[in-house]
Amino acid sequence: MADAVSLVGHRPSIARISVFDKMQRSQNTVRFRVVFDKMQSVVKKPIRALAMELTKEMPAFKKKDGRKLPRTWNYLDSGSVDKPGLWPPENKADKPSLHNPLLRQERMGCGWLGAIFEWEGVLIEDSPDLETQSWLTLAQEEGKSPPPAFILRRIEGMKNEQAISEVLCWSRDPAQVRRMASRKEEIFKALHGGVYRLRDGSQEFVNVLMNNKIPMALVSTRPRETLENAVGSIGIKKFFSVIVASEDVHRGKPDPEMFVYAAQLLDFIPERCIVFGNSNQTIEAAHDGKMKCVAVASKHPMYELGAADLVVRRLDELSVIDLKKLAAVELTEFEPELEMEKEDERELPSSNVAVDDFF
Repeated sequence: MADAVSLVGHRPSIARISVFDKMQRSQNTVRFRVVFDKMQSVVKKPIRALAMELTKEMPAFKKKDGRKLPRTWNYLDSGSVDKPGLWPPENKADKPSLHNPLLRQERMGCGWLGAIFEWEGVLIEDSPDLETQSWLTLAQEEGKSPPPAFILRRIEGMKNEQAISEVLCWSRDPAQVRRMASRKEEIFKALHGGVYRLRDGSQEFVNVLMNNKIPMALVSTRPRETLENAVGSIGIKKFFSVIVASEDVHRGKPDPEMFVYAAQLLDFIPERCIVFGNSNQTIEAAHDGKMKCVAVASKHPMYELGAADLVVRRLDELSVIDLKKLAAVELTEFEPELEMEKEDERELPSSNVAVDDFF
């Protein structure tokens, strides 16, 4: 009897549990239906509308001059908004406010371009012996083996940090790399003495470009302080609206980062810029950045710079007409490659089978 009572006493609790389970299941069913309905609405929504909503959510940033930056970026964008140069510039060649159709056609054709100059070996006399001596002195101070000649040729045009960590492999510690890079520049400045001499014809060519209102940029892997002092001492700082130094980029040549960044600071697309350099590393970097390159044969013979679009011994051999003609020529490297026709891979019958079948 007691057992029966105990069983009867347990029946209400079992009933309550079953009712609770049913309520939980109903609530889960309702939640699932709500989520499913939302998913259905998202699926039914056009993809274009979703893309427009995502675009609206993207913030619009402004440059220092107050001009709004576009919401999209090109393949060179690294995702950082702290560096305005990483955003794509406006194409200054296309100016719809120009009512003169001939003037606008000239700008859209080849009459509107920007010039990007390297510093050593192009505008001033190069000093490769001092560069070699500074690397050998640094190696002796750090207790490293002196780099051979082919390694020194390979690190020409690179940033000091890039050469120390990637080519010479002297250290991977960022603090040590920065210390050795700074020390190398100190050695070079002590050997150089701060005396700069313009190459023959450089001053005249820069004056011609300035009179024709062609914007110019100066690019070098030297520190900004050294570069600005050198340009100011020679008296050509007023010619350059943009100066790109080693602090402004992560990598040197043959990476095109320096030249592309200079073009963006000039507000020009790369195809409208002409790079003036004196080495094959410069030519490679300019072409990788979709720019034309004029090579100045200062430390290399002219036949070694045949990959450039134009090779000269002095800058005053060029004219504005030459630059406009050069800007009007499309590089064949940037044309879309045609796919080769695939050969028929079906196996043909052997000659023996063919002869047997014939007979």
